[in-house]
Amino acid sequence: MGKNKLKKFREMETLECVFQYPFGVLREKGFPLRGRWHEDYFRNDGPIVLELGCGKGEYTVGLARRYPGQNFIGIDIKGARMWTGACQARDGQLTNVAFVRTNIELLSHFFAPGEVSEIWITFPDPQMKKVRKRLTSTTFLDLYRKVLKDGGMVRLKTDSPFLYTYTRLLTELNSIPTEINTDDLYHSGVADEILQIRTFYEQQWLDRGLTIKYIAFPLQHGILLEEPQDEIPHDTYRSFSRGELQGS
Repeated sequence: MGKNKLKKFREMETLECVFQYPFGVLREKGFPLRGRWHEDYFRNDGPIVLELGCGKGEYTVGLARRYPGQNFIGIDIKGARMWTGACQARDGQLTNVAFVRTNIELLSHFFAPGEVSEIWITFPDPQMKKVRKRLTSTTFLDLYRKVLKDGGMVRLKTDSPFLYTYTRLLTELNSIPTEINTDDLYHSGVADEILQIRTFYEQQWLDRGLTIKYIAFPLQHGILLEEPQDEIPHDTYRSFSRGELQGS
């Protein structure tokens, strides 16, 4: 591990907006803010919005700056990336930002039922060969329902035609209405101030002439969700963030 990465990890341990809890500690002691984020950390009643796989935290920090009355939490397992957004939150004295370094599968250890109002998924790996690992699969949607309020929004922003098509088909199969659904966000007329926050990798994809897809839908509780069985063409371009040919 490089010296710069080690330095970032050491600094992460000093940042008040960063929470790092190994699974062993969670299992033994639990997470003290679970169910108490409003009272003990944010100290307000504003809605809590998660960004899953937040990377450098551009969306988390960007949203927090635009909406001081709401609270934003970035979730990622890679601390060296998260360090960027955490430092920006500290330097900008943003009190409505937090970061949790953990696996997404452990969300319910950090948040109580109904504690989360909205979930953003920004440019995840499409996981074309592993359905259960797709962040919009029924497996993960069921996980989100454990922490998301009934009817809370799930918002996917992606460069991947495969993941966008899969998610669209899933919503259609399960009769889930979509608030916005476009395969070319920046030429759709719906790219408002929020959607125009651009991550580092997103800008690289745009520079290559790729279109950005966006789909947003409410997630209701108590509905049995089914997986689409359609054959979806795999992506055939090389991703900056994943470093391998998609569909290979």
